[in-house]
Amino acid sequence: MKFCICNDPFQSWKMEDIFKYAAETGYQAVEIGPSTICDSVTELSQKDRERIRSSAQRAGVEIAGLHGLFRSPSLHLNSPDVETRLRTRQYLCELVKFCSDIGGSDLTIGSGKNRNVVEGVNYEDAWVFARDAFSECSKLAQQYRTNLCLEPLCYETTNFINTPEEAVKMVEEVNQANFRWTLDVYGMNCQGVDIVQAIRKFGGYLGHVHVNDDNKSWPGSGGIDFKAIAKALKDIGYGGYISIEVFNFEPGPETIAQEGIKYIKSVFG
Repeated sequence: MKFCICNDPFQSWKMEDIFKYAAETGYQAVEIGPSTICDSVTELSQKDRERIRSSAQRAGVEIAGLHGLFRSPSLHLNSPDVETRLRTRQYLCELVKFCSDIGGSDLTIGSGKNRNVVEGVNYEDAWVFARDAFSECSKLAQQYRTNLCLEPLCYETTNFINTPEEAVKMVEEVNQANFRWTLDVYGMNCQGVDIVQAIRKFGGYLGHVHVNDDNKSWPGSGGIDFKAIAKALKDIGYGGYISIEVFNFEPGPETIAQEGIKYIKSVFG
């Protein structure tokens, strides 16, 4: 397992400084939220992309990939509007290319608000909309050697795909080797999921892991039993990223990064 941290808490930092600090603190990778660096990845030239990639290489860290893919209100996976759905699908394809260009591998599809089943669309139609988009984009992602990882989220965040069972059902229907699911510990704990059981049952489809505690902060700062989660991941032979993703940015990026790496090394190492 490789230790990673998301860039979101480093709100005013330059990317090269985040990479350098992550490496110095003991992380092997950084995961990037595209909206933290630009309004749209289509704005970033090949020179910009190469700069990001080379900055990570100079610092000695990998770029794990992307999360928080759809932050714009103009993007919606299951909109009743055909043009909005098409624009969202096209942007996901652009994110695949961007991820590959900067040296990343995993794109986590979370963005609960941008995939909600909304008025004018029933759940069955939303499922087909999403499945068709994921199928098209995962085929493109194969060409770019990247993985799409669908993240089930708690009902407070979205009304579309809330459990590992639902995520894996989508994974099986898309039926592409590079279309997998992301475990978000906080989200699944809020949803009341037996996380250890889900890992053991669906570990064959698991592509990425976000670790965060029940207080929305770094793992080990709350009450979740990460030792049991780590054992289950080891038992199934998981060798992907363990990526710290927090939602409460207090008490600052340095403390989050330092305390987080100390804890995950002690538990997942």
